[in-house]
Amino acid sequence: MSLTADAPEATAGADKQAPRRAGSWWDGPRGVIDAVLRRPLASFHLIITLTVLLTVFGLIMVLSASSVEGYSKNGSAYGLFTTQVVFAVLGTILFYVALRMPVRYMRKLAAPAIIITTLMLVAVLIPGVGTLSGGARRWFVVAGLSVQPSELVKLALCVWGAHLLSSRIRDRASLRELLVPLIPVAILVCALIMLEPNLSTTITIAIIVGTLLWFAGLSLKVFAVFVISGISLAVLLAMVEGYRSERVQSFLGNIDDPQGAGYQARQAQFALANGGTWGVGLGQSRAKWNYLPNAHNDFIFAIIGEELGLIGGLLVVALFVLLAFVGLRIALRAVDPFLRLMTATITILISAQALINIGYVIGLLPVTGIQLPLLSAGGTSTFTVLVMLGLLANAARHEPEAVAALAAGDDGRIGRFLRLPQPETYAPTRVQAWRARRDVGDGRAAPRKRPAADTSRAPRGNPASYFGFGGHPEPPRQPQQRSGRVRERTGPSHPRARYRTTPPDFATAEYDPRRDWRSDARRETHRVEPRRGAPSRSRR
Repeated sequence: MSLTADAPEATAGADKQAPRRAGSWWDGPRGVIDAVLRRPLASFHLIITLTVLLTVFGLIMVLSASSVEGYSKNGSAYGLFTTQVVFAVLGTILFYVALRMPVRYMRKLAAPAIIITTLMLVAVLIPGVGTLSGGARRWFVVAGLSVQPSELVKLALCVWGAHLLSSRIRDRASLRELLVPLIPVAILVCALIMLEPNLSTTITIAIIVGTLLWFAGLSLKVFAVFVISGISLAVLLAMVEGYRSERVQSFLGNIDDPQGAGYQARQAQFALANGGTWGVGLGQSRAKWNYLPNAHNDFIFAIIGEELGLIGGLLVVALFVLLAFVGLRIALRAVDPFLRLMTATITILISAQALINIGYVIGLLPVTGIQLPLLSAGGTSTFTVLVMLGLLANAARHEPEAVAALAAGDDGRIGRFLRLPQPETYAPTRVQAWRARRDVGDGRAAPRKRPAADTSRAPRGNPASYFGFGGHPEPPRQPQQRSGRVRERTGPSHPRARYRTTPPDFATAEYDPRRDWRSDARRETHRVEPRRGAPSRSRR
């Protein structure tokens, strides 16, 4: 009887001693995800994790897919894998450099980077300087390693374009300010790349420029003209060259040549079918035994699907979808317009490359030759993507909540291990300040600042506004502030007033990251201002 009677009391006591926490495993997957994303450095940790997973997984698959071809050409099954490891190590070093680099240095290096990479595109076309391979002159040989300038110009264009447009984004920016000099430089770069020739990289350059203009707030009509012109030009260039035209015609079904133009696509589908749901096992692919050309490069997703099956393919897709989500999340939470544009452009570029590569491997798109980021064998592409991810991780540390947490000393294990510096507070550049003064002097509307905490209201008139980019909406009117605190009545009959601390305007230079406004809110919740003329307690 005593055991039965005491059982409910013991259970009730256990419930009182163990309160239920939000985000625990019994809350379900959604509760756990919400708990992870609420952390101040969640975006930074996710970028680091995804970078490590994709890099390590890519090295494993390159070793598996390139062993046969490497042994048949060089007598060593580890030749291509060793080159990939060298570029991965170099990319890891540059990832760390990009992670530590202050934002102002990124902007200072933007213009020199686009100039140097453009000159490299010119130099690679010179016979004796650039290496001719497979009918194309795309590479330099530096210390025995092949370097492709067209991959470097992607990174330079992302940073320079974001630097250029971030100082010109405002509600009434003219069309000329958005397009010049971005479009002329992009046309020059595309022309140099087409002289190599390299249509796939030209398509990625067009994706970068289109993404920059989209998130900069280009009008929908002009953007539609840009997209239609780009697609028409790409189709024209694809139909001019013989082997490109054969690939397109084979994809459309006008050419039935399984041993010619459609050989790679057909063999890739055979490999995917052979893998089934669970795959044949890591390293057990049959397609890499010279049945599928470029198995370690453009068609490595087919090897993944054959060896790891449908499960492995879906895992790769899930990693890139998560990367796209985290990258756009960083862009939406960023305060600096430069970081917003750069982060969004890099995210869309990596996601579009993965989408196009997987699309033509499974037969939904014509073969273009665009590599799968971090998974395909390609040294320059690998360390370029690693630098881009380093810039993403750097931008993640500049989120307002991350700045406040880092200023409070909450670096985390990864931050303490990497010895990362404190992120700098955003302040408008001199060009932005000059443009604001010029607009006010000319009688035009001054650029409007959007509070970092209010992302629900979005301006109308441009497509990027639906994603929180482009023109800055007018902030809601607030009562007069006193030292960051706003008087708020709890009700019409409440005899006293209390204070609540509001988030500071992170877009201004007066924001102090060392002050955590959330903790101030908790401290000031019950503080009451004495009535004017009321005697103090000491007089009583």
